Amino acid sequence: MFVKKSSGPRIVTLEDGRILSVADLPPPDTRWVANRKQTVVLAVRHGLIARDEALRRYGLSEEEFDGWCRAAARHGTAGLKVAALQKHRQP
Repeated sequence: MFVKKSSGPRIVTLEDGRILSVADLPPPDTRWVANRKQTVVLAVRHGLIARDEALRRYGLSEEEFDGWCRAAARHGTAGLKVAALQKHRQP
């Protein structure tokens, strides 16, 4: 089996003891749901994937990703649901 060489870790341990790996990242053409957004936010926060790489890979703007990070920090995964993002959006 061929394993792609990577400069970062392949596996990280989250605060709650769960393991997050590169294989857990959603595909680039994913349909965004709260759990997938949370996975990307956690992967960036824990250094599994670089922020710039995540923005490029998923076609996200800095503002969109920063909004995900704020929503996840304030409200957890539930805050990443589209209805929640619209409800908590600042004017």
